[in-house]
Amino acid sequence: MTQTHPIRRALLSVSDKTGLVDLARALADRGVELLSTGGSAAALRGAGLDVRDVADVTGFPEMMDGRVKTLHPMVHGGLLALRDDPNHVAAMEQHGIGGIDLLVVNLYPFEETVAKGADYATCIENIDIGGPAMIRAAAKNHGFVTTVVDVEDYDALLAELAEHGGTTYGFRQKMAQIAYARTAAYDAAVSTWMADALGDPAPRRRAVAGTLAQTMRYGENPHQNAAFYTDGSARPGVATAVQHQGKALSYNNINDTDAAFELISEFAGQGPACAIIKHANPCGVATGATLAEAYQKAFDCDRTSAFGGIVALNQPLDVETAELISGIFTEVVIAPGADAGAMDIFSKKKNLRLLTTTGLADAAAAGRVIKQVSGGYLVQDKDCGRVSRDDLRVVTKRQPSEAEMDDLLFAWTVAKHVKSNAIVYTNGGATVGVGAGQMSRVDSTRIAARKAEDMAEALGLDAPLTQGSVAASDAFFPFPDGVLTVAEAGATAVIQPGGSMRDDEVIAAADAAGLAMVFTGMRHFRH
Repeated sequence: MTQTHPIRRALLSVSDKTGLVDLARALADRGVELLSTGGSAAALRGAGLDVRDVADVTGFPEMMDGRVKTLHPMVHGGLLALRDDPNHVAAMEQHGIGGIDLLVVNLYPFEETVAKGADYATCIENIDIGGPAMIRAAAKNHGFVTTVVDVEDYDALLAELAEHGGTTYGFRQKMAQIAYARTAAYDAAVSTWMADALGDPAPRRRAVAGTLAQTMRYGENPHQNAAFYTDGSARPGVATAVQHQGKALSYNNINDTDAAFELISEFAGQGPACAIIKHANPCGVATGATLAEAYQKAFDCDRTSAFGGIVALNQPLDVETAELISGIFTEVVIAPGADAGAMDIFSKKKNLRLLTTTGLADAAAAGRVIKQVSGGYLVQDKDCGRVSRDDLRVVTKRQPSEAEMDDLLFAWTVAKHVKSNAIVYTNGGATVGVGAGQMSRVDSTRIAARKAEDMAEALGLDAPLTQGSVAASDAFFPFPDGVLTVAEAGATAVIQPGGSMRDDEVIAAADAAGLAMVFTGMRHFRH
């Protein structure tokens, strides 16, 4: 095995022809013989390059609508032969197999075809067979063969050739790793799509793949390495947003911004709404007549926690809202667009990142949540559960008023995005107290109420913000104490899933306190 290996013969067969002609011309200028197939060969000839069809090399035409064209010993022998093995060299001479030193292949656009919603038959025809086979063969033989599967590596290949007159072992090894990752991701996409087509929520094997979007200085803490990978989906959100200013997002920024945008997307088409997130929990969520009003109401839920938080909006950012947000240190603002005036205001805040998306995410769209545990992964459906008024069951003597019902549904929507155990107090379309992540549900009710008291004092109000509010609990109250604490805080109505062994006791406590209470029949644990 030579450390640096010259390239005399290259096979170029690509679906994405970006940069193909320029690459091929640069190779031809170095005296490299070009082999190609179908549309790639036609594109190269159209550019005036001398190229030989693979069909001429194999002695077989492309057949079966292009399903069979490179699956042949003349191709795979040229890719797999060990140049320093006498037996391999003798076999090549005996059968007239020429070595292939460079393989440039990118695959049929299977992922893009699925993303466009193509039918089953069309997706099947976009599963590449010859391409992955060649890639795997060439990558296995990286001691001698260079494999390039990404357009972004064309320049690196040419730079390598210019500097070394060939490719070094280190370069070939790196390209092989990239190649195997690409075929693995491709197979993962195919297998996941087929499992979905079969309606199989738990296939025997599940493959997960991603494409590097960003390396990070560190992860949750400075001693942890981290990187951000995208899954290729077109879902609006932090992975597909455009960043207009500010330094690169950190691991925690991305995690919190995703939480903020997924929450605010629950309010698509419901008028102006704002969510402020800190450590993946909402510290203020509100609706308003304007975005500025919604932001101010969300901010007034917990001004202390909002400092250094993430702001998500369900409408394009405007000047008035931008001016308000600029009044406090904010890490990230994400919205489905921003007007020029708002962007100009933010441009003066160099540490603030502004992200814009093409729209809101579909809160009801199916998805998966993957969590690593020691020795494996937990995989579950994304929590797309939603309830309407028709789904609610009033279990107390007192019926909630229309205004209470509106706030109950609002609080329930927010509670879905709060770490369990979650309690959310809401008043007038805005959160006024959030209790998150406590081991005891009654502690969450007390913490949320106390935060509301503290905020009322800061605002100079005589009564706590929870006075006349409603409360949501992401899971059932196991004992009456939680409901009694809610009543003591001044809430008048409660929304919860129900289902406790002590539901009767909890309902009786609510009746005794004069509360209205509704059951959803749905739980929203979030760990």
